[in-house]
Amino acid sequence: MFSVPRLWAIVVKEFIQMRRDRVTFGMMIGVPLIQLVLFGYAINADPKRLPTAVLMADYGPQGRTVLHAIRNSGYFEFTRELTTEQEGRDVLARGDVQFVVNIPQGFTRELLRGERPAILIEADATDPAATSNAIGSLRTVLTRALQHDFKGPLAFLAGREDPIDLRVHAQYNPEAITQYNIVPGLMGVVITMTMVMITGLAITRERERGTMENLLSMPTRPFEVMVGKIIPYIFVGYVQLGLILLAARVLFDVPMHGNLGLLLLVAFLFITANLAMGITFSTLAENQLQAVQLSFFFFLPSLLLSGFMFPFRGMPQWAQAVGELLPLTHFLRVVRGILLKGNGLHEIALQLWQIALFAVVALAVGIKRYRQTLD
Repeated sequence: MFSVPRLWAIVVKEFIQMRRDRVTFGMMIGVPLIQLVLFGYAINADPKRLPTAVLMADYGPQGRTVLHAIRNSGYFEFTRELTTEQEGRDVLARGDVQFVVNIPQGFTRELLRGERPAILIEADATDPAATSNAIGSLRTVLTRALQHDFKGPLAFLAGREDPIDLRVHAQYNPEAITQYNIVPGLMGVVITMTMVMITGLAITRERERGTMENLLSMPTRPFEVMVGKIIPYIFVGYVQLGLILLAARVLFDVPMHGNLGLLLLVAFLFITANLAMGITFSTLAENQLQAVQLSFFFFLPSLLLSGFMFPFRGMPQWAQAVGELLPLTHFLRVVRGILLKGNGLHEIALQLWQIALFAVVALAVGIKRYRQTLD
């Protein structure tokens, strides 16, 4: 016969187990909260206030009017003033700015003569989603910008539809091909997902089977055991990297302008950082299920806040600050910079040391907890 007391006893038992399994309980509460906060506050498909550099060779009143109009559109935030065109190319290559606005010498004089002067807008189009709306707004902004100035003696210019020749150079991805942005980013996403999870599972599997203590009882140090278990997965990471590079070239025809040897060097740091994170999770997890759950906690923010799925500069400042802590954010900038921009060591140096710092900190924490747990 069906018994309500027995049923209630099973229900109470499940609640007790749920309370004791803190990782699973955290997944049930934490994942919905993370998704709610990230999708509700951090994700923005229409980024505004994008960093913009200005190369101003004409300080006439109409030139200043154009700059004010561009800034008031909300899409552009002037962060620096340049002196040469080469400096503009350098800041775009490093990713310091999203746009460079170039107002040439004699702009005001040519405009007042009715000669339709040109304005050059150079954009870092490695992520088409970050620049498309801003570029699309420029034509309307420039057409309306000078209407207040075209009065009195300049009223004869008010009837012209396009008083300014707007020239937009979408650098690095002029055709706005989405695969050029997504496929290189998949290198970082795949490595992050697999390396963290595989390392966590490998060590917790040893603990569940009771073989880790046997390894530590042998004449080897815990650090040697740990490094020995990591090295094979470094090769696995390089196999994944090679497959994605091959597919990027053969299937998607992604341009590869930079040094692939430099990319492989950076990949070593990135793979090590993720393996170190997996080791840390393995010291926190009691079983393989918890290792997977902890890996998912790390992978979800990395996927959403790194700039892979949504424009990084479209997120609020607090979300960008969190994203800057994640190694995937910097690896995406490096791999896109090397493949699409042809960046060298000088341009990616800032991203390199940030990945290396994360790897050192994660590895130090993992080693310390590993020794304390299994010694």
